[in-house]
Amino acid sequence: MRFAGRSAVVTGAGQGIGRAIAHALTAQGMRVLVSDLDGAAAARVAEEIGGHSLACDVRDPRQIADLVTHANRVLGQIDLWCSNAGFARGDGDMAVSADDAQWQDSWDVHVMAHVRACRLILPDMIARGEGWLLNVASAAGLLSQIGDAAYSATKHAAVSLAQSLAISHGDQGINVSVVCPLYVATPLLGYDDDRAEDRPHDRVILPDDVAQALVEGLRAGRFLILPHPEAADLARGRMADMDRWIEGMRKLRARVWDDENPDLRDLHRRI
Repeated sequence: MRFAGRSAVVTGAGQGIGRAIAHALTAQGMRVLVSDLDGAAAARVAEEIGGHSLACDVRDPRQIADLVTHANRVLGQIDLWCSNAGFARGDGDMAVSADDAQWQDSWDVHVMAHVRACRLILPDMIARGEGWLLNVASAAGLLSQIGDAAYSATKHAAVSLAQSLAISHGDQGINVSVVCPLYVATPLLGYDDDRAEDRPHDRVILPDDVAQALVEGLRAGRFLILPHPEAADLARGRMADMDRWIEGMRKLRARVWDDENPDLRDLHRRI
């Protein structure tokens, strides 16, 4: 991908990974529209990078349509769409304890937000014979996240959706990438900012590390971008012997998960 002079929309960019992506793309010469559920946070990041901003709840199809319309107006066209917005709330006492509302939110944020955006932006990209679709999923979409079935299931769906987009539209000039990091020091894991120095081990990387891997992956035209390279080995082991992998995950859960005080934000410190 050639970045200079191109335009990008990044959702969930008011903090964490999305903010780092907005900065990284701007540094490569792109014009960026920052979107976030928190409009004030989006505006702050836009001011940092000299970009544009718009508040958007990606669960709402009408707000996604407004975001696309606004992006086309202020950017001229959308060259790169980055679906980064995401959340994790945990299961409770069973893998299926989360209520229907949480499952629906997970589906809408992690999957349907990208579907709905692509329905609107793909026709123009196909007509131009060029465009980039980027989904920040998770290594949970290749493996599984202990303690959050809704997160894991919808991140798997996000990876599958990216594959379908690449298969169906690659010959039309549409470039598709999916980013699957493991643990990143963001508010989702309880870190206050992207300068977190109290990371418990090297597997917890910074948002800037994810953004740099993303830029390198886009430049190389890679579909699967792994800020944690070890995720590839873990995924290969899972596919080679699923029963053995599940047994290993059961043992890991028994060692690190506290059923009495489940806390996703603390889990990464015990692995």
